[in-house]
Amino acid sequence: MNQDIKVYFRLLAYLKPYGGYALLVLIGFALSAGTEVSIAKLLEFVINAIQTQNTHQTSIFPFLVVLLIFVRGIGSVLGDYYSAVISRHLIFRIRQQVFGKLLRLPPNYYLKNSSGHITSKILYNIEQVTAASSESVQILLKEGLTTIGLLGYLFYQNWKLSLVILVFAPLIGFVVRKAAKRMRKLSTQVQNTMGDVNHVVQESILGQAVVKGFCAQELEEQRLYDRSSDNLKRGLKLHIVNVLNTPIVQLIMSIAMAIIMWIALRPEILGDTSSAQFVAFITAAGMLSKPIKNLTTVNEKLQRGLAAAHSVFDLLDMQEEENTGTQKPQLKGNLRFEQVNLVYPDGSHAIHDFSLQIKAGQTVALVGRSGAGKTSLVNLLVRFQQIQSGNILLDDLKIEDIELDCLRSQIAMVNQQVVLFDRSVRDNIAYGQLQNASDEQVIAAAKAAYAHDFIMQLPQGYDTVLGAQGLTLSGGQRQRIAIARAILKNAPILVLDEATSALDNESEYFIQKAFEQAMQERTTIVIAHRLSTIENADIIVVMDQGRILEQGTHTELLAKHGAYFQLHQRNFEE
Repeated sequence: MNQDIKVYFRLLAYLKPYGGYALLVLIGFALSAGTEVSIAKLLEFVINAIQTQNTHQTSIFPFLVVLLIFVRGIGSVLGDYYSAVISRHLIFRIRQQVFGKLLRLPPNYYLKNSSGHITSKILYNIEQVTAASSESVQILLKEGLTTIGLLGYLFYQNWKLSLVILVFAPLIGFVVRKAAKRMRKLSTQVQNTMGDVNHVVQESILGQAVVKGFCAQELEEQRLYDRSSDNLKRGLKLHIVNVLNTPIVQLIMSIAMAIIMWIALRPEILGDTSSAQFVAFITAAGMLSKPIKNLTTVNEKLQRGLAAAHSVFDLLDMQEEENTGTQKPQLKGNLRFEQVNLVYPDGSHAIHDFSLQIKAGQTVALVGRSGAGKTSLVNLLVRFQQIQSGNILLDDLKIEDIELDCLRSQIAMVNQQVVLFDRSVRDNIAYGQLQNASDEQVIAAAKAAYAHDFIMQLPQGYDTVLGAQGLTLSGGQRQRIAIARAILKNAPILVLDEATSALDNESEYFIQKAFEQAMQERTTIVIAHRLSTIENADIIVVMDQGRILEQGTHTELLAKHGAYFQLHQRNFEE
């Protein structure tokens, strides 16, 4: 419970910048609550006027009704509109914070969580958070002020009778508390199962070609049906707890009302109470049921929102990528690995005691079977993974001592799995730190990557929007755009992870010529299976299970008739 209070106050802290709007909400709902109490008083007023045959009072009664409705309307508009303003701003702020946090979490987070569950937090859970903040505050203010006003009027009229309502308050509190525990648990389950639904949808959409190619539409439909059914069951259970909670509280209130009416109708209790006052008292007591009913819905909103808030704040409190480095050197490209070890969260040992020295401007080729640790090794260079022991030094500086953005801005990577965005060709090449590059620089990089010709054949040339993941392009075209991006970066260290694997022979030939220019005076690390990519490397490192088996030039390794020679015979023949 203490944790819930902390989360709730943390959530309410987001509303501080909107104090002016909150004041308008308070004024609006205070006006609305005041009109509710005025209804009972107006009823007393008109009954007295009729009994005393006061024509002046009866003649102004219709105008008072119109005025009452007018004031209520103003109050409702003020309260409801500015509540919505606060709510949407709250969602906007938290969503921006969560998205910013996701971009700064370590890669291990993405290994442990599916993209469906991650996006569900942004799209679904954050929407639910407003239920615990702006929505519940809105109801508490609107209905709470009405309840307080009506109770105040009842105590003013007859405080002894009104005490009956307070006697039943602990029982109402017990029912609400029991329902709250159940609703909290179910709300968390609903949000988790929503992540499962989102995950299945994303997987099927991204892999739609495979789904169709293997006639798996019914299989995926069944997966979504199973996940959605689970979500449906949890949602209905949450709803039934909520709908049962309200009538039970209303039943308790009706018993209290019945007791009040039974006592009030006793002649000895009525005493000097006029019929107008009696009718007004009973009317006000009867009007209590509506705001109290609405107040019981706060419990469901509160639990739903708090469950989501716990999920969102757990994410916001996660440890970001370590960026303890303070130095911002201009790197030359000297690299040194000293007894480096990398262990993944699942316990698999990817890199074992890896030691290698690379001089600035050298080209190093990493070869070996799939799973040998080649990609894991280059991921350490940009600190996508953290080493468990050993050191990586760039220009004799420990990699941990270099500021993270400074480090990554000086390493250009082209991966086998090309990532393109739903933006123009130009924006995909001049991405991130390169966004201020001139058109001439972008075109020069595209020409160097032999991408210019096919880009100019696109409908709007460099302004052509590529669509989701750039799937309108061939694999070779997409990779050439990624290579153009790396060339434009003009970094002292270049990493090519199977960068030419999707290119045809002719394109590869031109790309190799482009890389010969790009590699000059740059440290280049190449991961490739094709002989043409690695035979001219200064050093070839043969890896297996994260270890170096042998290293040397192409000629030296062939002469050894060792591991490289066997790989060459099996895999590198053109």
